[in-house]
Amino acid sequence: MALDGCGLCCKYLLIAFNIVFALLGFVFLGVGLWLRFSPNTRGIFQIEELNSSAFVMAVTVLIALGAVMLIVVSFGDYGTCNQKICALQVFSVLLSILALAEVVLGVLAYANRDQVGYSIAEFYSSMYALYLTNGDPVIGVTLTFIHNTLHCCGVTGIPVIEMAVKTCPKPDGFFEKIVMPNCPAIIASVFDSKAALVMGLFVGTGALLITALICTIILITQLKKVHQEYTAYYTNVY
Repeated sequence: MALDGCGLCCKYLLIAFNIVFALLGFVFLGVGLWLRFSPNTRGIFQIEELNSSAFVMAVTVLIALGAVMLIVVSFGDYGTCNQKICALQVFSVLLSILALAEVVLGVLAYANRDQVGYSIAEFYSSMYALYLTNGDPVIGVTLTFIHNTLHCCGVTGIPVIEMAVKTCPKPDGFFEKIVMPNCPAIIASVFDSKAALVMGLFVGTGALLITALICTIILITQLKKVHQEYTAYYTNVY
């Protein structure tokens, strides 16, 4: 089927969009599966007390989001490359749902940034308490990663009395040998300071999805028009 310049432009834009979307889907799914089954983090999912924690939910969302993105890309690639109207219609519906979900989640995360930050800090405190209780090496590795990433030390921030001090980073200077930032406060403040950026990423992704949706609608309209012209032509000829 022959498309005009606008239709061809939308077709190639959708192909490029689907390639990027597929790569992101593979990254999300791969990271989610790695966090779920990696020897360093797999034990967290086997601890009943952490089954509803922010970390477990985040990993679950990564796996689900990656799978959904790949399903959406499958319809998009098939419909765009083969110019199938039905597949493009399904693709447009899925894009609409994803775009709406992205914008809503971004706004909710920003509006409830205090609660989200508190939930993440609460998850950290739960891991910390479990580590002190059973000394699980998997949790120890996780705490070490968090401490070094955020440069904080346990729930007290005082190395002298901190019971998980061996998971803390090396102090920067003499003063930090006495007191360092405590992790729950750092976690909450970091998320609060980055909340606007998080919302911007969600809303920006939603805008990108809406742009792809517009291109899809234009392509569907073009294909229907071309199909009608071919149908009319063959009807007159035969």
